Amino acid sequence: MRIDVNRMFLAFAAITLLGTGSVFASSPAPSPGGQEADDVAYLSGRVSMLLGEIKKEAAELTLHANMLEVFARNPQQYSLSSHYFYLNEVKGHINAVGKRTAELQQIRHAALPWQQQAITEVTSHAVQVAASTQAAIVYLNENKGRHFVPEYRDDLTTIADRSTGLKNTVGKFLEYEKAQQKVQVLQNELELAD
Repeated sequence: MRIDVNRMFLAFAAITLLGTGSVFASSPAPSPGGQEADDVAYLSGRVSMLLGEIKKEAAELTLHANMLEVFARNPQQYSLSSHYFYLNEVKGHINAVGKRTAELQQIRHAALPWQQQAITEVTSHAVQVAASTQAAIVYLNENKGRHFVPEYRDDLTTIADRSTGLKNTVGKFLEYEKAQQKVQVLQNELELAD
């Protein structure tokens, strides 16, 4: 079972070419009170939900990726089957993240500016994890018993680093959303007090 890295790269490349505008630029304002405004609000909420799902997946991904980093430091202390097991676990998690980022790319047009930036950064980390995972799996398949070479160990380290980066990045954006919501509640409360 292979990670569909080619499909992910094509999807991300197409979105990158189509979305060359600044991620900080505001989305076009929907017409007030119309169905379009409701659709944008729904899709923006969907973006937040997908980011939350990615955060959960990234937490599990990071646990398995960190074990691969242990393997990178001590490759001869762990069996080849252990390497395959954890790479397969990482592959499953990054494929799940890939499905969610693909959906995020499709609804990006309705995302808030901070959500668009989150989509860009999360996608970047996910592509790097997927590429390194694929490279590590290919290497092991072609070089059984030689899981201590620097290139393979570098792939394992990259998987761990980028997985942690993915988890931290999506977590920060979701914390930003919570802070924005709290500010909105306080603004509403202060307006009510006047």
